[in-house]
Amino acid sequence: MPELPEASRRLLSSVPGLETEIHFFPGGTKTADDAAAAIGCPVSAIVKSLVFVVFDQQTQEPVVALVPGDLRLDTDKLASSAGVEGARRASLDEVRDATGYAAGGTPPFGHARSLRVFADPLLRRNDPVWAAGGTPATVFPISLTDLDLLANPVWAPIT
Repeated sequence: MPELPEASRRLLSSVPGLETEIHFFPGGTKTADDAAAAIGCPVSAIVKSLVFVVFDQQTQEPVVALVPGDLRLDTDKLASSAGVEGARRASLDEVRDATGYAAGGTPPFGHARSLRVFADPLLRRNDPVWAAGGTPATVFPISLTDLDLLANPVWAPIT
């Protein structure tokens, strides 16, 4: 097996004691469908870690939204859960600046900055779930208990 990418090693080192194995798929796992096919799990067991900017007239804040792979984020619900007026998808530069990872490979925790995280309760349909491991070609399984502990999300209906 090839050596893990630097971003995946950085993720593992950001969470000492995390008991998981990062899986490398050279063909990529950029979409939830790609990841589910490579892993052999339901698309609903894939955690999409989406970076959005929530805003009102005075503030803009990057946040992470954890969404099941078979569902789409509802920006109005995310904004409401965050207590602001609106939400928009973060630019590629904003994703990397806020999280330290590229879009498509953003894990649910271990970010460069402290970010609020929101998770849709429908993620709980599967346990474990699979999340991006720092690159679009790496994923790892994680129990819902560990996801809750490490990402510390606000559980809210955001799909």
